[in-house]
Amino acid sequence: MTAIDLRPVRVSISPARRLTQLLAGLALYGTSMAMMTRARLGLDPWDVLHEGITKRTGLTFGTVVGIASVAVLLLWIPLRQRPGLGTVLNVLVISVVVDLVRAVLPDQQVLGWRITLLIAGILLNAVATAVYVGARLGPGPRDGLMTGLAARTGWSVRLVRTGIEVTALAAGWLLGGTVGAGTILYALAIGPLTQALLPHVAWRESR
Repeated sequence: MTAIDLRPVRVSISPARRLTQLLAGLALYGTSMAMMTRARLGLDPWDVLHEGITKRTGLTFGTVVGIASVAVLLLWIPLRQRPGLGTVLNVLVISVVVDLVRAVLPDQQVLGWRITLLIAGILLNAVATAVYVGARLGPGPRDGLMTGLAARTGWSVRLVRTGIEVTALAAGWLLGGTVGAGTILYALAIGPLTQALLPHVAWRESR
């Protein structure tokens, strides 16, 4: 299988198509996050941390996502990572959309609806990830932290990602974030689903 080139490309190349793809992907990502939080069956590691902070501070979920994203971006400085337009929009769009969707989508009480919401949220999250990453306008804050640490330490991306997510999960759980079956399902499904979808949505420069 041919490797997919996901290196950032300057925004002046095919801007209309790629910016539209980026914004759509980020909006869908924020929507998927809201869906999984309302299912209350377990969140991905970073959202376990976000929810834990939300419970402790009383801030909205989206506000915490935005603050955490800025904090992660500060860690880019010693790693000499440079944010792109996609990085900035990642912080702004996701944090706003997740709060907007949560405002109209209540917590679900019926188990069948909760399971449906969880599975739909994970599937949508994979689609959203492939779409916004495929726009090639710069990594999200957490992705950049992962690749930056891997480059500086020489450790594998898989090892670095595992370490970061285990740390986020443990901290979030201690703060009261929701860990459950959804956490495991997300961990098992998101990688293969995103990998399968990327070839269909990744932007390629015309030859």
